[in-house]
Amino acid sequence: MNYSSFKTTYSDDGLSLKFKGELTLYNLMKYKKETDKIESQKEKTALINLLELSFLDSAGSIFLNNLQKELELKGYMVDIVCEDKDTLDMLELIRVHKSTTKKITKKKKRNPVEKIGEKSYKTYLGAISFMAFLGELFTHKFRYLISYKNIRFKEIAFEMNECAVKAFSIVALTSFLIGVVVAYQSAYQLKLYGANIFIVDMLGLSILRELSPLITAIVIAGRSGSAFTAQIGAMKITQELDAMQTMGFDPYRFLVVPKIVALMITMPLLIFVSDIMALIGGMLVANIDLNITVDMFLDRFNDVINIKHFIVGIIKGPFFAFLIATIAIYQGLLVKDDTQSIGLNTTKSVVESIFAVIICDAIFSIAFTNLGI
Repeated sequence: MNYSSFKTTYSDDGLSLKFKGELTLYNLMKYKKETDKIESQKEKTALINLLELSFLDSAGSIFLNNLQKELELKGYMVDIVCEDKDTLDMLELIRVHKSTTKKITKKKKRNPVEKIGEKSYKTYLGAISFMAFLGELFTHKFRYLISYKNIRFKEIAFEMNECAVKAFSIVALTSFLIGVVVAYQSAYQLKLYGANIFIVDMLGLSILRELSPLITAIVIAGRSGSAFTAQIGAMKITQELDAMQTMGFDPYRFLVVPKIVALMITMPLLIFVSDIMALIGGMLVANIDLNITVDMFLDRFNDVINIKHFIVGIIKGPFFAFLIATIAIYQGLLVKDDTQSIGLNTTKSVVESIFAVIICDAIFSIAFTNLGI
């Protein structure tokens, strides 16, 4: 370790502070404790002796600058003695820099009204931005579908395979388990009243009208919707979208519309698969727990379940698909130039898609109930 020392000498005229060796960040704390003990003296001289100082870094310069101000506040007339040009230049640099540096004011805490107003305004701007996106999307979609030549069959087929065909297994398994759980929980209550056969009515109505479309939409929002957001977001960060526009390729035509069309086409098919698997799961539990054979289950199902309940569930598919794909792509386009933004927007995409699907399902339920469907 390099040699350094500090000595304080008191006299009738004042005091002398003598520094030797190196004055750096590593030995400031012990000197700071000694300088804090210096008492106030009016009209006394304080001599800071730097003649034997061999090295001074920026931290030491700040320390000397602050020490000079503290001594002046205590009533001393401070004088610095130094012959080394580098040391003097360092002290002058720190003094000039500190005189031009503005103190950072503490951020004022906002009251609840300001916070509510800011969030409301941000929500308003977000709604306006989303409506602008929808307007541009519908314009491109109309142009896309108005001419046979504009339809990108290859891209649509690719997206159908990615977002639907590869999702068959997870949708089927999830729906099967949902059917098993719902049937198992209902079987206990129905056995208490000897109404075993009514499990067919409950499963048929709940699965075809509500559970299958909703479960399928949630699975697709978590699987395909998040993939849409991550893909578009990554392409935006790597400037692939800008490159496409520079080359004359419309991102809406080649990326956005094919994804939405593909998901709207395949969602009813996924709901159909979900209906079958959920009913198979319920049929299995009914057979094991309630002694309802497959023939009895199918006969009862054919008698009490109208085809309209199946159609109601299928009709919801394209609407759910449009909401999921639109929100996912919109969040992907909002990704900023950092990887953290991809994760944040992907999370927002899934949450907002599920929320929008539930709201849409509630609107359908109210509308169909009032229409007597």
